[in-house]
Formats: sequence, C-alpha cells, structure tokens
Amino acid sequence: MSLENLIGISLETIEPDSNAIKRLLAAAERNIADSHVEAVSNETHFDAAYKAIMQLANAALQANGFRTLTSKAGHHMTLIQVLNQTTGLDKQTVILLDALRKQRNVADYSGDIVPASAIEDCVRQAENLLEVVRHWLKNNKPELLQ
Repeated sequence: MSLENLIGISLETIEPDSNAIKRLLAAAERNIADSHVEAVSNETHFDAAYKAIMQLANAALQANGFRTLTSKAGHHMTLIQVLNQTTGLDKQTVILLDALRKQRNVADYSGDIVPASAIEDCVRQAENLLEVVRHWLKNNKPELLQ
C-alpha cells in the first residue's frame, strides 16, 4: 500500500519542515547516546534506543511529506512499516524493527524483563537506522539538512 493510500487512515500530509527534521535527528542522537549510559536499567537502555528508532522513522516520514495520525491506534507500527517506502530500508530490517516494537509493548504493558539480546539488537538497529536516515536525507532531501 502506498503512503498516499494511507492518508486519512493512519497518515496525513504535511509540508516537510527542516527544523523539525533536524530536531528529530538530534533527539535520536541523544537517545542513542543515552542507550549507552551504564548506570541505568536494561529497560531504560532499550527504551532510549526504541525512542530513537521512532524519532528516526518519524523524521523520514515527515521528510516525505507525511505524519502519522497519533489519534489513531498503531502509529508506532505505521512508522516502522513504512520505512521501506520512506527510506528504502530492506524488508527484513523492517520485520526486525517491528519485533522490537512488539518487545517494547510486552515490556511496557506486562512488566516483563527485556532480554539482553533485545537490548543489543535495539541499540544496534537505532544506530544503523540513524545512518540510513541520514544517508537517505543527504541523497534525496539535502535541503532539509541545511
């Protein structure tokens, strides 16, 4: 399904805003740095990395002229699942990011402990996604980085 087909269902159109994109990238960078802080719990490491993934996915979506309808359920899922369309991210990585989203939901809503392997995956995926989004912006929307 194209991004245009999701208008009114889970997305709305916007005018890309360079300042908003740069703020989201900076926030993601801070959250990635926070995910490496030693003196916090495993869940906090995971949460910081997951938040960075959401910020990066949001930046990519906004750069394409869309944003999620946060009043509708599933906006995190939408942000992740359209990464293939917004940045060209491969489908296997999208599936992995969606699994991390599900892990986050389990931890948040049931209090389950986040396994160390999920924390490592989430931090690594956040770092990789930062590079993907930066590269995509540089090659496709450089004016949003100025």
